Amino acid sequence: MENEVVSKNFIEQIIDKDLEDGCYDEICTRFPPEPNGYLHIGHAKSILLNYGLAKKYGGKFHLRFDDTNPTKEKTEFVQSIIEDVEWLGAKYDGEVLFASNYFDQMYEAAVKLIKKGKAYVCDLSADAIRQYRGTLKEPGKDSPYRNRSVEENLDLFERMKNGEFEDGSRVLRAKIDMASPNINMRDPVLYRVAHMTHHNTGDKWCIYPMYDFAHPIEDAIEGISHSICTLEFEDHRPLYDWVVRELEYPHPPKQIEFAKLYLQNVITGKRYIKKLVEENIVDGWDDPRLVSIAALRRRGFTPESIKMFMELVGVSKSNSSVDYAMLEYCIREDLKLKRSRVMAVLDPVKLIIDNYPEGQVEYMDVVNNQENEALGTRQVPFCRELYIEREDFMEEPPKKYFRLYPGNEVRLMNGYFVTCTDYKKDENGKVTEIHCTYDPETRSGSGFTGRKVKGTIHWVAAPYAVKAQVRLYENLVDEEKGVYNKEDGSLNLNPNSLTVLNECYLEPALAQAKGGDSFQFVRQGYFCADTKDSAPDHLVFNRIVSLKSSYKPGK
Repeated sequence: MENEVVSKNFIEQIIDKDLEDGCYDEICTRFPPEPNGYLHIGHAKSILLNYGLAKKYGGKFHLRFDDTNPTKEKTEFVQSIIEDVEWLGAKYDGEVLFASNYFDQMYEAAVKLIKKGKAYVCDLSADAIRQYRGTLKEPGKDSPYRNRSVEENLDLFERMKNGEFEDGSRVLRAKIDMASPNINMRDPVLYRVAHMTHHNTGDKWCIYPMYDFAHPIEDAIEGISHSICTLEFEDHRPLYDWVVRELEYPHPPKQIEFAKLYLQNVITGKRYIKKLVEENIVDGWDDPRLVSIAALRRRGFTPESIKMFMELVGVSKSNSSVDYAMLEYCIREDLKLKRSRVMAVLDPVKLIIDNYPEGQVEYMDVVNNQENEALGTRQVPFCRELYIEREDFMEEPPKKYFRLYPGNEVRLMNGYFVTCTDYKKDENGKVTEIHCTYDPETRSGSGFTGRKVKGTIHWVAAPYAVKAQVRLYENLVDEEKGVYNKEDGSLNLNPNSLTVLNECYLEPALAQAKGGDSFQFVRQGYFCADTKDSAPDHLVFNRIVSLKSSYKPGK
């Protein structure tokens, strides 16, 4: 339709205006993570937003590491972040970039500020700088070193670079306004002394730029048009603009802030996750109970489901939280037409069909996905001895229980009608065998219309079944108590967040499942072969999500 109205978010409206005004020849965005941990679901929003804008406007998208703090950065985190970005389908232009590759230019930029009288070396301790800074209600006080000469500052800064001073003894500060209502503008620190080995530059440097100084320089060097970040940086924007203005970049980037993504009752804080990892409460940063991108990938979430989730969440200037059920809804929607629906018995009990010929096996033609014919069919073996779910049999059933019990007839999914005739129990009273008879006329697909049954249960043929370990996940957080304990700030963990089932039996077709392969287990949920622990001789499946949803789109 010619008059179709296209709704644009506030960032797109700003970009449209900048292009109309001729501010930029090309749109260029970036995702600039600090390599000090694994990315989580909130970072996925930033990745897809920045990449999506670059793609929409025919521009460029950079992946650049803000690696200005060697105390917390590791090559392991760099590699994991690259893998996450590529898995999400965000294709960055050129090579992976590093802030540390610009350290020489940042040093020269600092020298330029000193020569302009806009920066000075300060000998105050970190505590003293905080005291001098003032409060939200009171202005700060000038440092006694604020009026050093340009020559003295140049000399001291070079000596800082040459390693003459101890960590914490001197810093380089911007000379802006100690009475500014924005505390970030009260002579912020630009460089500090830190005798540490850097993951990328080794021991070349013993001074390192602060994030608020380095970040706008990186953006300007790379020709970033729009520096899109979260609302926490809104108060830092005047400093961002001050840096690019004082350094006289010809086409300074524009910072735009958007609301972070908050998921209810999940743990995203890096220090908390680090503690969980170090105390072996979780199986690494990619434990499927976490919402790191690596964890979601290992659990079986798809890039498409994450993108759908981000589209539902949208882009705004107002902080809000989202129910985890929305994310679960997205993975169900993505997988329901893409994956085969197979039979798996997680809590097995043996079912014996007494009148079925011993040694005989027949193969049932089973549709892989009733909602998507393109996925075709498969052959499933059927024989005298099967496994069924323990909950599908009761000795004394309540009303409206339509599954197996003595004297009742049910349909074995894709198989025959069977009637329960007997059962056996061990010395502890646990049912060990269920005995049935079958009606040969009722084979699935035969067109039998003689009678109907209300119950249908799934099964696997015992001699051909594939044994597997299945892991059932619940929220890592105790949802009734919330994420954090209000008294001491500790985490409120759910003791039942992981259930491991070691005696599960699956269709033989799943014997070939490789790490990352996912399926719908009928009546159970969606499951994925674990990428870390699953092997041909030891299959391990993670439950991605159950079949039932409490989330309704549009609510």
